[in-house]
Amino acid sequence: MSVAIMFILMFVLFAIGVPIGVSLILPTFVLLLMDPITSPEFISQTLYTGTASFTMIALPFFMICGNIMDIGGISKRLVNVANSLIGNVTGSLGMVAILSCMFFGAVSGSAVATVAAIGIIMIPEMVRNGYDKHYATGLCAVAGGLGIIVPPSYPMVIYGITNNESIGDLFIAGIIPALVVGLLLMIVNYLYAKKHGLKGVHKISVKKAAKAVWHAKLALLMPIIILGGIYAGIFTATEAAVVATVYGIVVGVFVYKEVTWAGLWKMFMDTTTFNGGMMLTVAPAAALGTIFAYLGVTKTITAFFLGISTSPGVILLLIFGILFLIGMFVQTTPAIVIFSPVLLAVANSVGISTLHFGVIMILALSIAFVTPPVCANIFVAQTMTGLSSERIIKAALPFVATMIVALIIIGFSPWMSEFLVAALK
Repeated sequence: MSVAIMFILMFVLFAIGVPIGVSLILPTFVLLLMDPITSPEFISQTLYTGTASFTMIALPFFMICGNIMDIGGISKRLVNVANSLIGNVTGSLGMVAILSCMFFGAVSGSAVATVAAIGIIMIPEMVRNGYDKHYATGLCAVAGGLGIIVPPSYPMVIYGITNNESIGDLFIAGIIPALVVGLLLMIVNYLYAKKHGLKGVHKISVKKAAKAVWHAKLALLMPIIILGGIYAGIFTATEAAVVATVYGIVVGVFVYKEVTWAGLWKMFMDTTTFNGGMMLTVAPAAALGTIFAYLGVTKTITAFFLGISTSPGVILLLIFGILFLIGMFVQTTPAIVIFSPVLLAVANSVGISTLHFGVIMILALSIAFVTPPVCANIFVAQTMTGLSSERIIKAALPFVATMIVALIIIGFSPWMSEFLVAALK
């Protein structure tokens, strides 16, 4: 009975808009008053240990680095590279938008930042070349989800910390799935463009491509430095985040000269505020995990799933559905911190590795950026274009369906997540 009251109170607090951290910790102490399974002092200690992690330091640094890359003149250089690599093919501008989102995701790690940075450039360009504005906006909103799939990705950092998985391995594991998602989105764009007679805008020029790559070389080097440094054993994922931040400051302030010291200070302040809010989510979630362990909630949920079916395929489809629903109502960070340990136990019970499940979860939550009511990418796109969210969502539906297909393909193909990691060991 006490557990039921805890969950009811938790969801009521969620529904009325109480901050997630408070919504998690308050019901936990109410439970302890009704059923003292452990002491409040121990839970308080858990609140601290849940965030006192060396690896956790990587998160604010990756966020600062992403913010610097967002305003430091990186996006237009990456768009130029993508544009130079795609020639006179049907639907080329749509493909440029998708490829640009992949490039920018590799330096920002944020879906929302990717939509903002690439959409502001590509949506007007696509409209000028005959694309429907709603379609162009929907495409950029969905493709922006690649920002958390293409490594480095801050949700991958959250998942790695929460479930004790190597962040470097998660980054490498995301490469092939990101390429698969990008390719499928390009195929759908090609079919749309072919139906509406949208031709390419220019032919491939090796000279122009080389020039574009040269101008964007410092931006393109960043993910290579991060992933290469981690796997070469030069630095840890946390140290890589610091290196990336220093690199971003040098490039943005001293080389491209598009980041001011005042802007840099504001980025630090904004990141501090966001990180403080995130800690308010992570710490109570760690305490809640301890309560779940005492109550045997994880074992109960696993037994419930296995009571439905012991088939890995069926369990995986059930997990897909749950992640899809979670993403519709819960933001990315709390969704990972609260639900990944529970669902991971179910996944592990049918032979799904922690690494592969991490890729599955990140991909599922990337879809949530365009599914209402919590659809951050749609709201960003709406702000940029002035279009109604309903029309943008409608135009984005073919791409949302494509993302779901990609989730199923990747989910049932664990080699996509594990091949490169094993090859680089």
